[in-house]
Amino acid sequence: MNFEFSEEQQFIRDQARNFLAQECTTQTVRAVLDTEAAFDGDLWQKIVELGWTAMAIPEEHGGLGLGYLELCVIAEELGRALAPVPFSSSVYLATEAIKRWGSAEQQQQYLPGLASGELIGTLAHWDGLGGVSNGKHSGDNDGVRASDGKLSGCKWPVADGDSAHFAVTSARDESGELRLYILDLEQASVTRQVLPSVDPSRSQARLDFEGASAAALGDGTVGESELAQLLDSAAILLAFEQIGGCQAAMDSGIAYTRERYAFGRPVASFQAIKHKFADMFVALELARSNAYYGAWALSSDAPDLPLAAATARVSASDAFYLISKENIQAHGGMGFTWEFDCHLYYRRAQLLSAQVGTAPHWKDLVAQRLLHAA
Repeated sequence: MNFEFSEEQQFIRDQARNFLAQECTTQTVRAVLDTEAAFDGDLWQKIVELGWTAMAIPEEHGGLGLGYLELCVIAEELGRALAPVPFSSSVYLATEAIKRWGSAEQQQQYLPGLASGELIGTLAHWDGLGGVSNGKHSGDNDGVRASDGKLSGCKWPVADGDSAHFAVTSARDESGELRLYILDLEQASVTRQVLPSVDPSRSQARLDFEGASAAALGDGTVGESELAQLLDSAAILLAFEQIGGCQAAMDSGIAYTRERYAFGRPVASFQAIKHKFADMFVALELARSNAYYGAWALSSDAPDLPLAAATARVSASDAFYLISKENIQAHGGMGFTWEFDCHLYYRRAQLLSAQVGTAPHWKDLVAQRLLHAA
């Protein structure tokens, strides 16, 4: 079993890292924080031109026909750069849902536009910020109902919901079954409201539907089990974003403590600081190994994919929180200031830990899936 990326995938990683090092600095992230923009449009256009949005889309729909492993290496570099773009919403979720279960007509309607960047999609599933209560996830609530091709209710928070052109939305049909639908977010019966967020460089929105026209995804039977598969695949890709952010935050702390002197010695030479970085390194390597195993399971459609996804998600979320927090501490009193970049990593760590389900939800899934595998 080989968990190493191929030379071609390593080449994609190197090219992505070089590109983002030039085009997406922390000043790029700050520029979005300082304005009302939902994301960096120039950066998004350059990413589209590089073909990243088309990477996993079949060639007959304008894509490159590559696979999940290529997406994983791109995700890690986007996470390292804290890229303020709607990539995860549009590529990991909306594109993947249509590619997997969309009808031939839906694939022809949406996939070419997603590949070319003309369309941005998202997933609208959650009905609030709740985690798990009595084994029930907040997304299982009855916030949106579907009847006669119309959706009524609200979804929040929806990642990039203020800028997406369409959404794959979960809703209860007349029989009470959870189904997936596609709807245009630019129709008059959809109201969007930008929500305050810990990381405004990745916007969140509330979507209200008042009889909004929607089409069932695929043959109309795509529901709860398919949604779980979609969230598992997205969890692994987000784990790669998180380990990219972990590495960047740890590198930031190491660079600062090597240059900062106290009592005539580099701060990095003090044992207490070494212990902090040792803990950070262990957390990162654990998260990385779980993410790599998840990537293998995803690319090979392994039977233990659900457990691999939940484990990757939990370990990456915990690692990014720890490392982003300790990076602030490593910078001392300066780490808390706006002028230093430590808070950018902490913001993104907090935001990503709540994407595609909260941390308690994924920890609950780890326990459930371990018991099922026993």
